[in-house]
Amino acid sequence: MKGAHQPAATSRGWFLIALRWAAALFVLGVLFHFLPFATLRTAVAKIPPARFLIVLFLYLCAHCVGVLKWRMVVNAAGAALDFATSAQCYFGGLFGTLFLPSIVGGDVIRLAVGLRKSPRPAAVLAGNLADRFLDFSAQAALVVVGLFLLPGSLPQAWGERAIHYLLVLIFAGLLGLLFVLAIYRAVVKRSSWKLRRTIVRLRHALRSVKRRPVVLVAGWLTATLIQFTFLVLTALLAISCGLALPLRVWLFAWPLAKLAAVLPLTQGGIGVREAALVALLAPFGAPGALVLATGLVWEGIVISGGLLSGLFALIQRQFSSSEKTS
Repeated sequence: MKGAHQPAATSRGWFLIALRWAAALFVLGVLFHFLPFATLRTAVAKIPPARFLIVLFLYLCAHCVGVLKWRMVVNAAGAALDFATSAQCYFGGLFGTLFLPSIVGGDVIRLAVGLRKSPRPAAVLAGNLADRFLDFSAQAALVVVGLFLLPGSLPQAWGERAIHYLLVLIFAGLLGLLFVLAIYRAVVKRSSWKLRRTIVRLRHALRSVKRRPVVLVAGWLTATLIQFTFLVLTALLAISCGLALPLRVWLFAWPLAKLAAVLPLTQGGIGVREAALVALLAPFGAPGALVLATGLVWEGIVISGGLLSGLFALIQRQFSSSEKTS
């Protein structure tokens, strides 16, 4: 029965991947239909291959800093992972975010490697949760900075509406957190002794991170720097496509579009991110075709980076296996 269940689950997973890729292509197709394709094609053609490769290199360099951040946070929880293992977890997670069926596919790969190689698996889980929270907080901070810098850059009514939407999003996030805590307490009360022991270890690991505020602050600052680097790289690609906008506008729109891509509608948020960016930049007079061109080129950076990350994680895994056998 177990063997029959696994192929069925695998088939459902691949079907979900195909469905989300189809949804991404559908969203992009709608954008292509309503935006002038000739302008879009001309804007994309303005990106020299050398510039694309330079941006890709800088993108991967920023993620190398992300490896150091992730390792610092999980080790603060007591994971005791070396740099090579952390790199395998992190870059494997980048690949999984794009090519696994779940929106947490990247975290699944990170945890699959980290839980197997760490002497304290609960610390890996706790550290990864803390790292995700730092990433989300960094994106939210960029949005707030953008909102403070925006007055005079867009219509007042639209700005007030954007602030209202942001407050609603924060309120919904708090409600979601309360809901998760309620479920957590209900599960703990009905769980077995073995599961309770695992939960206790997880809570202890989270407290270990909490007792190191310097690590949390350093992790948040690093996460903010990484996200800001991605934002600047996107803005530079936009300039190459013929779209010049103030940096404060990108500070507002780019993180919100990335947060919108978290919705489990398309694979890796492809299509949703571009549609959100077109809608968010429209009040600033940004031509939709140029915004979409920028988003597509950036999507090419992300996909190329995910493929290279998966290749690196595979090579690192083979190298680690060969070291064990020798």
